[in-house]
Amino acid sequence: MTLPNSVFTGFYLFDGQELLLGPFQGGVSCVHIALGKGVCGEAAANQETIIVADVTKHANYISCDSAAMSEIVVPMVKNNQLVGVLDLDSRLTDDYDAIDQEYLEKFVAVLLEKSYWNLDMFGVEK
Repeated sequence: MTLPNSVFTGFYLFDGQELLLGPFQGGVSCVHIALGKGVCGEAAANQETIIVADVTKHANYISCDSAAMSEIVVPMVKNNQLVGVLDLDSRLTDDYDAIDQEYLEKFVAVLLEKSYWNLDMFGVEK
Protein backbone atom coordinates (compact mmCIF):
# COMPACT_ATOMS: atom_id res chain seq x y z
CA MET A 1 0.00 0.00 0.00
CA THR A 2 1.43 3.35 -0.99
CA LEU A 3 -0.07 6.75 -0.47
CA PRO A 4 1.92 8.93 -2.89
CA ASN A 5 -0.34 11.97 -2.62
CA SER A 6 -0.02 12.38 1.14
CA VAL A 7 1.08 15.84 2.24
CA PHE A 8 0.92 14.97 5.94
CA THR A 9 1.02 11.71 7.87
CA GLY A 10 1.25 11.82 11.61
CA PHE A 11 0.12 10.79 15.03
CA TYR A 12 -1.74 12.95 17.51
CA LEU A 13 -1.47 11.61 21.05
CA PHE A 14 -4.19 12.06 23.67
CA ASP A 15 -3.00 13.55 26.97
CA GLY A 16 -6.31 13.04 28.78
CA GLN A 17 -7.67 16.40 27.68
CA GLU A 18 -6.63 17.12 24.09
CA LEU A 19 -4.70 15.73 21.13
CA LEU A 20 -1.06 16.78 20.86
CA LEU A 21 1.03 16.48 17.71
CA GLY A 22 3.37 13.49 17.89
CA PRO A 23 5.65 11.94 15.26
CA PHE A 24 4.79 13.10 11.74
CA GLN A 25 6.10 13.70 8.23
CA GLY A 26 5.15 16.70 6.20
CA GLY A 27 4.74 20.33 7.15
CA VAL A 28 4.22 21.28 10.77
CA SER A 29 0.52 21.07 11.38
CA CYS A 30 -1.84 21.97 14.19
CA VAL A 31 -0.07 21.23 17.47
CA HIS A 32 -3.08 21.11 19.84
CA ILE A 33 -6.53 19.79 18.87
CA ALA A 34 -9.49 19.70 21.25
CA LEU A 35 -11.72 16.62 21.34
CA GLY A 36 -14.57 17.07 18.89
CA LYS A 37 -12.81 19.85 16.97
CA GLY A 38 -11.72 19.19 13.41
CA VAL A 39 -11.61 15.78 11.79
CA CYS A 40 -8.97 14.50 14.23
CA GLY A 41 -10.90 15.67 17.28
CA GLU A 42 -14.14 14.26 15.87
CA ALA A 43 -12.59 10.84 15.14
CA ALA A 44 -11.03 10.79 18.62
CA ALA A 45 -14.25 11.79 20.40
CA ASN A 46 -16.37 9.24 18.50
CA GLN A 47 -13.59 6.63 18.33
CA GLU A 48 -14.48 5.96 14.70
CA THR A 49 -12.49 6.32 11.49
CA ILE A 50 -13.50 9.32 9.40
CA ILE A 51 -12.86 9.77 5.69
CA VAL A 52 -13.35 13.27 4.29
CA ALA A 53 -13.43 13.33 0.49
CA ASP A 54 -13.18 17.12 0.22
CA VAL A 55 -12.02 19.01 3.30
CA THR A 56 -13.33 22.31 1.89
CA LYS A 57 -16.86 20.94 2.26
CA HIS A 58 -16.52 19.43 5.76
CA ALA A 59 -18.24 21.61 8.35
CA ASN A 60 -15.89 20.63 11.21
CA TYR A 61 -12.61 20.86 9.28
CA ILE A 62 -9.66 22.77 10.77
CA SER A 63 -7.31 23.99 8.05
CA CYS A 64 -3.74 23.29 9.17
CA ASP A 65 -2.26 22.96 5.66
CA SER A 66 -3.72 24.59 2.56
CA ALA A 67 -2.31 21.76 0.42
CA ALA A 68 -4.61 19.20 2.09
CA MET A 69 -7.71 18.37 0.06
CA SER A 70 -8.87 15.06 1.57
CA GLU A 71 -8.22 13.33 4.87
CA ILE A 72 -8.54 10.05 6.73
CA VAL A 73 -8.25 9.82 10.51
CA VAL A 74 -8.04 6.48 12.36
CA PRO A 75 -8.55 6.50 16.14
CA MET A 76 -6.05 4.60 18.29
CA VAL A 77 -7.86 2.89 21.18
CA LYS A 78 -6.20 0.38 23.51
CA ASN A 79 -7.97 -1.31 26.44
CA ASN A 80 -10.98 0.94 25.80
CA GLN A 81 -8.81 4.05 26.30
CA LEU A 82 -8.06 6.62 23.63
CA VAL A 83 -4.32 6.75 22.89
CA GLY A 84 -4.53 9.13 19.92
CA VAL A 85 -5.22 9.18 16.19
CA LEU A 86 -3.37 8.48 12.96
CA ASP A 87 -4.00 11.34 10.52
CA LEU A 88 -3.28 11.35 6.78
CA ASP A 89 -3.92 14.29 4.46
CA SER A 90 -3.79 14.15 0.65
CA ARG A 91 -3.30 16.88 -1.92
CA LEU A 92 -6.10 15.29 -3.99
CA THR A 93 -9.81 15.28 -3.27
CA ASP A 94 -11.46 11.89 -2.80
CA ASP A 95 -8.08 10.18 -2.33
CA TYR A 96 -9.00 7.80 0.51
CA ASP A 97 -11.48 4.96 0.39
CA ALA A 98 -12.71 1.88 2.28
CA ILE A 99 -9.61 -0.11 1.28
CA ASP A 100 -7.34 2.55 2.78
CA GLN A 101 -9.52 2.52 5.88
CA GLU A 102 -9.29 -1.27 6.20
CA TYR A 103 -5.50 -1.36 5.91
CA LEU A 104 -4.87 1.67 8.11
CA GLU A 105 -7.16 0.25 10.81
CA LYS A 106 -5.24 -3.05 10.63
CA PHE A 107 -1.93 -1.14 10.86
CA VAL A 108 -3.13 0.76 13.94
CA ALA A 109 -4.40 -2.47 15.54
CA VAL A 110 -1.01 -4.18 15.09
CA LEU A 111 0.83 -1.08 16.31
CA LEU A 112 -1.30 -0.92 19.45
CA GLU A 113 -1.05 -4.67 20.07
CA LYS A 114 2.73 -4.81 19.70
CA SER A 115 3.56 -1.54 21.46
CA TYR A 116 3.60 -0.49 25.08
CA TRP A 117 2.34 3.06 25.39
CA ASN A 118 3.90 4.90 28.30
CA LEU A 119 3.17 8.53 27.70
CA ASP A 120 5.37 9.79 30.55
CA MET A 121 5.12 13.35 29.35
CA PHE A 122 1.41 13.12 30.15
CA GLY A 123 1.73 10.98 33.29
CA VAL A 124 -0.51 8.34 31.72
CA GLU A 125 0.20 4.70 30.89
CA LYS A 126 -1.76 3.03 28.11
